[in-house]
Amino acid sequence: MSLKSRLEILAQQGGSLDRGTSAYKRLVALFDEGTFVELDAYAGCGEDAAGVCTGYGMIGGGMAYAFSQGGAVGTVHAKKVAKVYELAAKVGVPVVGIYDSVGARLEEGHDVLAAYGQMLGCAQSLSGVVPQVAVVAGVCAGTAAVMAASADVVIMAKDAQLFMTAPFVTSALGDKVAGAGSAENAAKAGVCHLVAGDVDDAVEQAKKIVSLLPLNNLSEAPYVEYEEADGTALRGICENMQDYDVAAVLAGIFDAGSVVELSAQFASHVTTALATLAGQVVGVVATAGAAYQMCSSCTAKIARFVSVCDSFGIPVITLVDTDGFYESASDELAGAARSAARLAHVYAEATCPKITVVTGKACGSAYVVLAGKNASADLTLAWPSAVISTLSPEAAVNILWADKVKGSDKDAQAALVQEYIDTLASPFEAAKNGYVDDVIDPAYTRSALISACEMLAGKRVTNLPKKHGNMPL
Repeated sequence: MSLKSRLEILAQQGGSLDRGTSAYKRLVALFDEGTFVELDAYAGCGEDAAGVCTGYGMIGGGMAYAFSQGGAVGTVHAKKVAKVYELAAKVGVPVVGIYDSVGARLEEGHDVLAAYGQMLGCAQSLSGVVPQVAVVAGVCAGTAAVMAASADVVIMAKDAQLFMTAPFVTSALGDKVAGAGSAENAAKAGVCHLVAGDVDDAVEQAKKIVSLLPLNNLSEAPYVEYEEADGTALRGICENMQDYDVAAVLAGIFDAGSVVELSAQFASHVTTALATLAGQVVGVVATAGAAYQMCSSCTAKIARFVSVCDSFGIPVITLVDTDGFYESASDELAGAARSAARLAHVYAEATCPKITVVTGKACGSAYVVLAGKNASADLTLAWPSAVISTLSPEAAVNILWADKVKGSDKDAQAALVQEYIDTLASPFEAAKNGYVDDVIDPAYTRSALISACEMLAGKRVTNLPKKHGNMPL
């Protein structure tokens, strides 16, 4: 090809063979205006384009790398994606993957298996080193689904599909499930963290998530501009814990409009979210209220979220009001103890700042795992409404005051339970014994947490030398 012909191609196509594709346009939309730089624009498979667009640019003012699929996966595709991960590792910045592929290039035979392995290996090697965000824009199947689900945050367009085995295959085998592979089902299963209205919305949500995360595991959590929250309503919530509303509590503590809830459709009895507190990005874990118990899905949701926060040094603030772990024979058979052990392992191993506020009930193992001073929290605060006990108040009364309970009516038993709560299970009693650092006015929860985060900003902890902990999976 002559130099003149090459220049004509550049003039016609703007320097890239992919600039007219949706894959390219999605990357342009992902990065700050005018910052996207494409990599390997002319890489192809024979006469065909490589089926993926890659490059780098700025997202929210911070550098990031990304790839966007737009065709079949093959060896050249894998090489382009691998380069993105290699450069991201060298520079220490996030990676965003936009998944939309018709599948593997079958004509490449066994080579395509190695291609998938190369991409999956790159993603796993950077897990916990730089943030990874997956946007599922179309079909994401098989090994690609494994790779996407391995990301720290998974965002799906409402009409996208993510599955290990195609729904029409399982349906043909007699295993038909309504909505199999859909974004709605992925969200309910905890695979997808956020569901967007369409692909454009998904890309916008990815931009917001990336802007809230540190560049890498050695960078500090970012600070952003913020609006003050009004915490005056928290005092009323404390006075009537029957009306405990997690959303209202979060709104009274964290910067106005800053809470981004993740996995809302999965294990809804607990809330996990990214938010800002006086401009600092924090991770938030909150239980739904004393009327609810934590099942194995709840513990898995919290453990995964806390692990991500710890990977990138994001402070974790835990708000506790729960009756404890789910009391169920079926849950026990499903491995409830293993699930609780996994949650305890993640909290204990996390070296990021950990602050717990006991707003209501925290009894027995629920207190130990979520608020315990010796493993789970650097600082434990409590509202006056807190109930902190080795057993539930009802069980404790039946054991400690069995003679008083015997023969008494329901009203008398309720009075004994309240007496136990007001005395032995009181947050002031726990504070007297050093198990709570301070009992605070709910209206000042925000200021107390801001002060705690500032105090713990320089936290440095070194765990015992080991390859990794043996997490009960």
